[in-house]
Amino acid sequence: MSDSFHTSVLQLTTGSTETVLDLTHRCQKFLADTAPGADGLLNIFVPHATAGVAILETGAGSDEDLLAALRDLLPADDRWRHRHGSRGHGRDHVLPAIVPPHATLPVLSGRLQLGTWQSICLVDTNKDNPHRQVRLTFLTSP
Repeated sequence: MSDSFHTSVLQLTTGSTETVLDLTHRCQKFLADTAPGADGLLNIFVPHATAGVAILETGAGSDEDLLAALRDLLPADDRWRHRHGSRGHGRDHVLPAIVPPHATLPVLSGRLQLGTWQSICLVDTNKDNPHRQVRLTFLTSP
């Protein structure tokens, strides 16, 4: 594998409730281990049809506000044509159109260039699948 490309997959358990899981520290550790001092781009990708990646403030209520907004926008009821799984599961398959399954962030001198209150978060509303993967990929010029 090239020195300009590093990748790793996080294996996560999100549980049986809707969640916003902060991945920022895991992303920083990945960069510290694979690209100390390097400049480039970090891509975060969730290879699931029912989860997404969001950049937002956590710990001050924004994570719960996001889940509440998603409940309002995508209610867990019987309106969905996609009907396997628990009641309202079809909404989980619409989620990645609103909260995309990826994000790409700049990295300078091995550090994520996030704003003061920004965090990288996995957004998972799917109560039927508590096991998730998140692929972290760092790209730099050779």
